[in-house]
Amino acid sequence: MAKVKPFKGIRPPKELVEDVASRPYDVLNSEEARIEADGNPRSLYHIIKPEIDFEPGTDEHDPKVYDRAVDNFKAFRRNGWLVQDAEEHYYIYAQTMDGRTQYGIVVAANVDDYMEGRIKKHELTRRDKEEDRMKHVRINNANIEPVFFAFPDNEALEAVIREVAAGKPEYDFIAPDGFGHHFWVVDNKEMIARITEEFAKIPYLYIADGHHRSAAAALVGNEKAKQNPAHRGDEEYNYFLAVAFPASHLKIIDYNRVVRDLNGLSAAEFLHKLEQNFVVEDKCVEIYTPKALHNFSLYLDGRWYSLTAREGTYNDADPIGVLDVTISSDLILRDIIGITDLRSDKRIDFVGGIRGLGELKRRVDSGEMAFALALYPVSMKQLMDIADTGNIMPPKTTWFEPKLRSGLIIHSLED
Repeated sequence: MAKVKPFKGIRPPKELVEDVASRPYDVLNSEEARIEADGNPRSLYHIIKPEIDFEPGTDEHDPKVYDRAVDNFKAFRRNGWLVQDAEEHYYIYAQTMDGRTQYGIVVAANVDDYMEGRIKKHELTRRDKEEDRMKHVRINNANIEPVFFAFPDNEALEAVIREVAAGKPEYDFIAPDGFGHHFWVVDNKEMIARITEEFAKIPYLYIADGHHRSAAAALVGNEKAKQNPAHRGDEEYNYFLAVAFPASHLKIIDYNRVVRDLNGLSAAEFLHKLEQNFVVEDKCVEIYTPKALHNFSLYLDGRWYSLTAREGTYNDADPIGVLDVTISSDLILRDIIGITDLRSDKRIDFVGGIRGLGELKRRVDSGEMAFALALYPVSMKQLMDIADTGNIMPPKTTWFEPKLRSGLIIHSLED
């Protein structure tokens, strides 16, 4: 059963939240962060991407960069830009995109739940990326940024969300990317107890986005437990910061591919090979969007094509075999183009659906890429089925939007 607890959040005063809040550390590079933080000493980028305080080109993994993160975190608290709540709370965090709002509950999630598999994963993590975030957690003794969880729908928790969200939010603003962010403090003791009790009835939580942050936070907590001879299990380091959303609130958008060459084939030869496993339909020059599972969109030589996988080329009873990313990776990228490792092959790149299919067309028309492949989005049910069966999704399968805004809430590992 999922074990969560309320906590004393560290967060900006209401009038400063838009100055402090930032995009997550891993969705932009150092130079982009430098530009976004320009002229704003209160931007969280000074803590999560502190290399921006040094000369351009400074290695973000230099020890002095991590040290600067600590100095800046302390300065933010000293200056009153981040203030810790006096009491333990849960928080409700909602995001609005394209007229749709999703509501999550901000919790302190349990390290043992992660280590023992009650917080389920669907992606592999890289040790170098884990270690980078572990250093950041260790040195700040805090989870500066939350991870993004999903949980099976629970009507009692939905009722709590509705009741809290009917009140006036603590924060309510539209970020520069156009997405709305809304945040409430849950300070009713009975409601706090109800949230804890209802989560205890949920067998598993699922990492939607933030596998490296989840691993880093849990591993640091586990380290601290082993290093403490008087460890009890209720110390704050046994928990880490997460925003958990009911699965039905979330929408996974498409994650598409662009490829540099046709592996020596002409366009006609490529299309002919595709016909072995797909029904190929020429859709002319208007952008074509995949219509259903096992239907793909191909952009090649200025034309769009519909590719529909033929019966027998996929296995709907297999949580991995049913995925369109599996079908396209095996039958197109591997068998025809010769790309066998999506993580390392330089001939392929990936484009989040938030950029639209016009971005695929642009990259092919520019001559940079030979063709583009758009996929129908993965469903939350598919993601949870894969996690439940202990499987791992192929690389670059899911894209969640909007991303959690960093800087609204921080969790200290100190009691």
